[in-house]
Amino acid sequence: MIDAQDMPSDPTALAKFGRLEVIAKLLVDGYQMGQHKSPFKGSSIEFVEHRQYYPGDEVRHIDWRAYGKTGKYFIKEFEDETNLRCYLLLDASGSMAYAGDTISKFDYARQLTAALGYLLLQQRDAVGAMTFDTQIRDRLDPSAKPQNFNLLLQILENRKPGHETSLAHVFNLIAPTLKRRSLLIILSDCFDKLDLLRRALNQFRHQKHEIILFHIIAPEERDFPFSKPTQFRSLERSGHRLLVDPHRLRKHYITQFEEFCKSLEQHVRNVGADYHRIVTTEPYQTALGAYLNSRSTRR
Repeated sequence: MIDAQDMPSDPTALAKFGRLEVIAKLLVDGYQMGQHKSPFKGSSIEFVEHRQYYPGDEVRHIDWRAYGKTGKYFIKEFEDETNLRCYLLLDASGSMAYAGDTISKFDYARQLTAALGYLLLQQRDAVGAMTFDTQIRDRLDPSAKPQNFNLLLQILENRKPGHETSLAHVFNLIAPTLKRRSLLIILSDCFDKLDLLRRALNQFRHQKHEIILFHIIAPEERDFPFSKPTQFRSLERSGHRLLVDPHRLRKHYITQFEEFCKSLEQHVRNVGADYHRIVTTEPYQTALGAYLNSRSTRR
């Protein structure tokens, strides 16, 4: 049996442990997960399940019919009162397939998605997911039932990076389908026109959704370590190749990339969303901690 304390922190080494389920559960094992009340109080309340009454629970939620049958106090749990509704939005476009010397951006984001899903369910939150490239490819509606984790894993294990994408276009497709307030956790390398992306994120915010964006990048994208003439191939446009001299391009590229990341962060924060840049060499715990910090500051 694998002990969470023996888990390597390097994501590439972690991939050798095999199935997403095993890694996700081990990753969040060290976190102390408390229960919380959702900040979203809707008028349509969906009954989820009973749980035992604990001192401090509101008396109005006691199921007196259950008490009459069992002689024990049980609380009726309602999804809008006890659960955060969350959609994990995973970019499965071609550019996410880039790997370099580490696991691919997609594999990193996919594992992080699984870990976040498990963490959310441990917190009794309702978890859903979508994957997308040019279109929405998979959709799982939010539920706090443990079975949703298995459904999430099936989606993640079967999905492969596909075509190029426009985040703004896909988000505009997603927005009308979200009927209730939710937390949207986006995992993407964010290759899109930033003005269009900002407008799409603004649409989510106008619908009162909370947004956490994990900007997933490979270390090569940040450092551009290439030294010899190198042919770069587009992972989204078939047959598109470009031969460049990295030595002459490096300084200009790094400047442009940093400007892009800073501009992306500014756009995201200006719409009232949280931004976290995550490199595929960083431990998953860094991203999990960033998520927990985002939630604690907004409660």
